[in-house]
Amino acid sequence: MGRTLISIERGAGEPIYQQLRKALEHAIASGALNPRLPLPSSRELARELGVSRNTVNTAYQELHAQGFIESRPRRGLFINPDMLTHLDQHEEHVTTTDFVDWTRRIRPTPDAGMPEIAKIPDWDRYPFPFVAGQIEAESFPRLAWARALRDALDPPHLHYSVRDGIDEDDPLLVQALCRAVLPARGIEVNPDQVLITLGSQQGLDLLAGTLLRPGDTVGVEDPGYLDARHIFARAGATVAPMPVDGSGLIPSPDLADVHLLHLTPSHHSPTNVTLTIGRRQQLLALARRHGTLIIEDDYDSEFRYQGSPTPALKALPDSERVIYLGTFSKFLAPGLRLGYLVAAPELIRELRNQRRYRVRHPSGHVQRAMALLIESGQYHRTVRRRRTQLQRKWQTLREALNETLPWQADPPPGGVSIWVTGPPELDCVELAELALRRGVVIERGDIYFADATAHRNHFRLGFAAIPHSAIRPGIIQLGHAIDQQLR
Repeated sequence: MGRTLISIERGAGEPIYQQLRKALEHAIASGALNPRLPLPSSRELARELGVSRNTVNTAYQELHAQGFIESRPRRGLFINPDMLTHLDQHEEHVTTTDFVDWTRRIRPTPDAGMPEIAKIPDWDRYPFPFVAGQIEAESFPRLAWARALRDALDPPHLHYSVRDGIDEDDPLLVQALCRAVLPARGIEVNPDQVLITLGSQQGLDLLAGTLLRPGDTVGVEDPGYLDARHIFARAGATVAPMPVDGSGLIPSPDLADVHLLHLTPSHHSPTNVTLTIGRRQQLLALARRHGTLIIEDDYDSEFRYQGSPTPALKALPDSERVIYLGTFSKFLAPGLRLGYLVAAPELIRELRNQRRYRVRHPSGHVQRAMALLIESGQYHRTVRRRRTQLQRKWQTLREALNETLPWQADPPPGGVSIWVTGPPELDCVELAELALRRGVVIERGDIYFADATAHRNHFRLGFAAIPHSAIRPGIIQLGHAIDQQLR
């Protein structure tokens, strides 16, 4: 039995047993005590309140005499079932007289009409979980991470793990990013240009709240990252979809009215195409000419399976207007919620101030553990091992799709998912339901478009979370669902 939250006041002039009886009466009448569970024993309650058992027994005897409680052999004291009618009347009184219409109190959001990315809560229980944004739990470097967490609690690291950093980041993690992580993307920066975030999504939220005013226009990829559209709309911005083809976002000839442009150039979300170098240079020139800021959301550039990764947009000349977002979630584990942002020192200072009054700072313990993981070399070993595992899965999934689907699939060689475009008559909404009945979890693709109703022949298959051995059997089952839907 947990604590009862009953209190008594010594020296109040009223006997303690009467205070206790009244407190129990109130708890019973208000429904605070569960009528299906026994009341605390006299020994428990006496120990909790610091009174004698005789005092508790006297209060219980009076409640029993008044009909509030009853004794059940070998089970203890319970609330009298006849009291439940009274409890129901009390609840009805609260409902009718003290009702709060929360729907009127909660402030409506501008993105209320947008679709949302919805994950099946128990996706891991299905035999063929082609979910995106998740990992296969067994691939997580448990021992290395546990060792980093343990070491982060030893001196001299303990101070940084348990302190209140106010608005500061862990200096060891920032240094590790500048020295060992960002240079691999071609980015050379100083610590005052880096901010640690609770994943790249918090970075987007901070940027939207800091850089956008109501009515500002934000250019987004279409199809594109749905959560980014929600974040920008909630900031009061006007979201302007821009088309994407096999070479990435198609630059608009005029960005004069676009205040901010959100891009996923390394692996476009959700199709995984890479923005070509020509278009990158074209976008940088347009942004410079029209004063547009660019957010480079580089969420999984580590996972390229043919050739070398393309340098980050932030690594190119004349990229001062580019704000770079990175994350540890895709390669390590999404549940860690840890990322980083690279921008001009002036903007970083303001973002740091904004973050302080929202979440203070990310966990100091997790930050220090991540820094130690990078310093130990385990970070890069994990990236290489995970890249090898995912390359094998990508190859198997690509082959299985071309062996099974009634059309050819030629996915870009990167990312942690494959975007599939079917014939016009394919309906991904119905397909997702049919596939689920066969134990196959897929993501419908229509929600990633500004006009979802016109693009129902797309779906996405994540392959980071599914075991390699389940890929081919899962695609066979998906093929049956596709045949059924097309018929």
